[in-house]
Amino acid sequence: MKELLNNKVAIVTGAGRGIGRSIAEKFATEGAIVYAVDLNETDLHWTDDVQFESGEVYASALDICDFQAVKAEVMKIKKENGHLDILVNNAGLISYELFPMIDYEKLRKMFEVNAIALIHFMMIASRVMQRQKSGSIINMASQVAAKGARGQLSYSATKGAVISATLSGAKELAEYHIRVNAIAPGMVGTDRFKNVLAEKFSQKINDIPFGRLATPDEIADTCLYLASDMSKYVTGQIIGIDGGVTL
Repeated sequence: MKELLNNKVAIVTGAGRGIGRSIAEKFATEGAIVYAVDLNETDLHWTDDVQFESGEVYASALDICDFQAVKAEVMKIKKENGHLDILVNNAGLISYELFPMIDYEKLRKMFEVNAIALIHFMMIASRVMQRQKSGSIINMASQVAAKGARGQLSYSATKGAVISATLSGAKELAEYHIRVNAIAPGMVGTDRFKNVLAEKFSQKINDIPFGRLATPDEIADTCLYLASDMSKYVTGQIIGIDGGVTL
């Protein structure tokens, strides 16, 4: 069976662990050449130990807030491969603070990483994609962007910006046949969530009709759909993956 992403070139940010790593691995399994981007070089060491039948993963330690470094990385990837087909803007920060106690430095940093750097990466990648008249950009939003959440005003505001950027980007880039979509997960059972945050949110699991957290691999499955030609007529969509919470 032919891989869904055979010969596609992809960038996945925040790929050191969790959802980003699952996306990078799934893309490579489906034949893609994947550049796994993360700020923490140590978290990218997993790329040294995996092999794929047809796809490849290359580690790239990169600060996505360093605009010159991002531009240089995208140009390098274009020079090495001749094209760039997929960008997954997965990297992000999160903090939990009640409204009167918001830390403004954390707020600024979250907007810088979750929204401003994401928009810049979209802009640089889309310049390459416009020339080839094709491409798929996938942004990581969140259910809290639409619903809000107690103690997550700052985070939900940044993810609301992601949704707005996705919709506007989809309208501007459609004429170049570049698809721009977003995924809006509910709670996902990453190692970080299970080890650090699970107790804080244990009661909320009871509100999920499926009765469990999503797995990182389930988020990656939807990314695969949006990255592949199976979604070649899909753009400007915000796809919820939440086990029925929004029903």
